[in-house]
Order: sequence, then structure tokens, then C-alpha cells
Amino acid sequence: MDLLHDNRTDCLSVLLTMTTGTYLSLAKAAHAQRGGISGQRDVLKTTTAKRIRDRMITDIRAGAVLPPVVIGVVVDQDTFDQGSSGQLSTADDFLGAVSDHDLTIIDGMQRTAALIEASEIDNGVLTSEMRVEFWVARSVRSLVYRMLVLNTGQVPWTLARQLSVVYSPLLHEIKHRVQNIERIFSPEKPGRRVSSGQFSSDALVELYLAFSLRKTNVDAKETLSEEFSRLDFVDNLADVGFQEHFYVSLSALTDLDRAFDRYDVANNGRFSRGKEVFGSQPARIGFMVAVAQHVLGRPGLDRSAEDRLHRMNAVSEQVSSLVTRLSAMGPEEVGEFLRLDVLSEILDKKVGQVGRYERNVFFEAFKVLVDEHFDVPNMEPCWRAS
Repeated sequence: MDLLHDNRTDCLSVLLTMTTGTYLSLAKAAHAQRGGISGQRDVLKTTTAKRIRDRMITDIRAGAVLPPVVIGVVVDQDTFDQGSSGQLSTADDFLGAVSDHDLTIIDGMQRTAALIEASEIDNGVLTSEMRVEFWVARSVRSLVYRMLVLNTGQVPWTLARQLSVVYSPLLHEIKHRVQNIERIFSPEKPGRRVSSGQFSSDALVELYLAFSLRKTNVDAKETLSEEFSRLDFVDNLADVGFQEHFYVSLSALTDLDRAFDRYDVANNGRFSRGKEVFGSQPARIGFMVAVAQHVLGRPGLDRSAEDRLHRMNAVSEQVSSLVTRLSAMGPEEVGEFLRLDVLSEILDKKVGQVGRYERNVFFEAFKVLVDEHFDVPNMEPCWRAS
């Protein structure tokens, strides 16, 4: 077992030699929650790409040694310390320690698909040996940074697909770090939002993208090879505090969501109850981007790490103060503060590209709230800002 410590991302790089059968048992478990490795095979659709994979399968059966596949794993502090101190000195000890955590393939999806196909044709492939590199991190931020910066020569992936690789550990980290979220719905555990503090997993991943790129309109088809998106994403991930800023911002949104939910009187209009404000994805994105631009800086005008931390702490305190103020109000007073009739009237306009329009309305609204230090008599000046 060969171990190196990456000081830049604070990860452990562990290179192991194992049988293909052992690797595939790990790989299949790693993506069971996302539909299995076989679901990734349709990525290669061109005739030449299919021929190359067929050639790879033939080579594997002939005993070819593939470049190491890279697996990422986010572990707790104790496991990380055991690995860095040398306590996990054998491959069995190491695999036993990390296999309890979510494993994700961050480099080698097509090689894994080819190995699976080759093993289905020829069982002898399962006994052949291969190299696997594990990147062990304490934060999903390090894995995303590892994918975007250190994986060279890759076919460009969309932002959404790139994040889907670390989908499970990202959601796990959100659940652990943003504890005021009551429930997260996922494709495997679907549900419907019935109260505040409940969000879908896809919505949270989109918020992560919007917060990092600091844009309200995140094109899911946008590729990481598009220079500015890639640079913005990487620059933010390079800041150790970025991930924490995202979690604090999401926690602030959830606190406001719960405070708004105290107004639960149905009236006319699309937005009639408090929980319906952040029940809207455009509102959630508008809030996260408004906070992101205030804390991180506008795209291309990044703030220093010290300034970001100072601004994030200030926003957190200001949101806490507003939540305390709303908690002291009666439900009707909360309704008076929200002025949802004004919001409904503004959003009732007939416009093209409704989604883009609504995201802009909420972004401008929450930008006013941030600029006013979350100290406004009511939300009307926010809703009327666009």
C-alpha cells in the first residue's frame, strides 16, 4: 500500500493493487444509489467511441493493465487520522475502514464499465490484478476540486453530471452540516414538501451550483470546459472556507423558511402562506445568489478569504436577528411583514421566460434584504425592487 498526503487539498492518496473482482464489488456498491455503473455506458454514443471501448474489453481479456481508476471517499476525522498516521498499514485494514463510507468513482467511469462488460463475458477477468487509487478527504469540496483541476484530458462533462459523481457524499455532508433541514427528498426516497425545512436533493445540488457560480440562471447543459464557469467553480473550491459559507447560507435560508412558515393563512394569490416563499426554487436560488455575491463577490471580483468570513458572519448574525424578531410576532403580524399580496401581484405579470423572470425578481428582492442588513419594516420594498 502506497500512501501520500496531498497538502494542497488535504487529501490522502492511497494506491492499492487488488483483483478486478474486489474492485468491481466496491464500484457497484459505490453507484448502487445512482442507478449502477451500467447506467453510465450510454455516455459513449459515437461509433468510434464504441469501437474504442470494444477494443478496451478485448485488451482487458488479453491481460492488459489499465491506468489506475480513482475512487473518492469522504471520511470522518478519526478514519482520516488513522490513515494519515499509518495505523491502516495493510490493504485489508484500509478497505475495511473506508468501505463503510460512500465511495464515488471520480476518474475511470468508462474503464469500470469496460471491466464489468469484460467480466460478464469472461469470468477469468475477475482474478486479474489492477491498480486503484483512493483519494480520502474530510470534505466533499476536496473531491470536487480534485475532479476539476487534477483530472486532465477528460471529455468535458456538464456541471450537473460532474456533481452527480459526488451527489451522495454532498447530500450526506449537507444533512450533517445543515441540521435545521428537516427532510431531503431524493429519487430513491421521494416525497412532497408539506412544511418548511423540506427540500428535494436535486434542488439542493442546483443551489450549490448557483451559490458557487453566483448566477441565478444556471444552465444544466453548460460544460466545465466553458472557461469562466470552470474558473469560477475552481476558484471558489480553492478557498477552504467556501464550503462552510455555502452551508451557513443554506442554514440561514432554512431558518427564514421556518420563520415565514408561522404565517399559515390561505388567501388569494399564488403565494398565500409563508412556507410557499421558499417552497419556490426561484426564491431559494435568488436568496443563495444574493448572499453569494455579497459574501464571495461578483463573478470576476472575488473578495479575500478574510473579507468573505467577516461578511458571512455578519449575514448569519443579521438573519438570526430577523428570525428572533419574527418569532416574537403573532402569525398575522408575520403575514403583514411578508406582504405576500404584493409578491403575488408582481409575479402575476405575463412575461416570456417565466423562470428567468422569477429568479431575477427574487434575486433583486433578497439583494435589497442583504443590503439593508435584514432590517426592513416589511418585505414590500424587497418585492418591488425588480
